[in-house]
Amino acid sequence: MILIISTCNEKLHELEFVKPIENIIKNNKLKYKSVNYKKLLKNEIDKADKIIITGTSLKDNDFIYKNNIKKFEFIKYFNKPILGICAGMHLIGLVYQGKLENIKQIGPIDIEFTDNFLGIEKNSKHQVYSLHGLCIDFTKINVFNVLSYVSCPQAIKHNSKEIYGVLFHPEVKNKKIIEYFLKFL
Repeated sequence: MILIISTCNEKLHELEFVKPIENIIKNNKLKYKSVNYKKLLKNEIDKADKIIITGTSLKDNDFIYKNNIKKFEFIKYFNKPILGICAGMHLIGLVYQGKLENIKQIGPIDIEFTDNFLGIEKNSKHQVYSLHGLCIDFTKINVFNVLSYVSCPQAIKHNSKEIYGVLFHPEVKNKKIIEYFLKFL
């Protein structure tokens, strides 16, 4: 079962950040469960085969990062694949003692991958959709490889675990990244 953890504080934002991921999973005929992080239970994490942690609206940033990081400590100990999207990538970095930095990117940007990443070939260039006001410098966290960088890390992978993060929104553009995560990990 795929566990989708919503980082949204309002139901309306889940239509933008969670629903498209649910649709990708449904189209691939896989079982999933969506849970808001405020209602997340340990047994739901334990039952998951994979976890996707979603993005959220820019106005939710302060609340989730300052008051709720302990709810995501499981990331360090979960030994199955995790994909963090935007806020999900931030949470991965915070759990590993990274620091948030203010860097705003909104709209399409061009990125290049320095290594293979979730079905994307090394040295390939792609246009992605960004919607964030923060980032974490994963180059300072020695357990992650930064596989794409434009003003800040755009794609990361843990050195020894199946933990991935993207700062952009593949549910908007680049859906094949999510599909690869679902099918091949």
